[in-house]
Amino acid sequence: MHEDIGLKLSRLPRLWRAILDQRLSPLGLTQTRWMTLVHLWRMGDGQPQCDLARSIGIEAPSLVRTLDQLTEQGLVERRACEEDRRTKRIFLTRKALPLIEKIDAIAEQTRIEMLEGLSEAQVDQFCECLRVMERNGLEISEKVPESA
Repeated sequence: MHEDIGLKLSRLPRLWRAILDQRLSPLGLTQTRWMTLVHLWRMGDGQPQCDLARSIGIEAPSLVRTLDQLTEQGLVERRACEEDRRTKRIFLTRKALPLIEKIDAIAEQTRIEMLEGLSEAQVDQFCECLRVMERNGLEISEKVPESA
């Protein structure tokens, strides 16, 4: 019964993102773009590009193309950091804010639909299980493997 939990844990986020991608594509957003906008919105304006990349879970150079595309769409601006001119800080534009509100509403509706049939207590318990599993995973990943 528990043997396939890894498969289910890997399949569920892909399904969730696929549904969001389908629902957000009419807004002209790919998964990479909407995730970048949402992370920046949650973190707050003026984030260094490297911090934004870390929050998303990618390397900073991988974020460059997405930021180029979002800049072309008029959704973000890159500004040089006053303390370190080599560092670029990322800002949402006024055009991005109504779009992010739409993204948030679509994501909330998707969340409601995906959790349909679960009680509040079940959702709370599920979230706690995920927190414990994430903590365990982080502890495992931080362990230095013993040399053979």
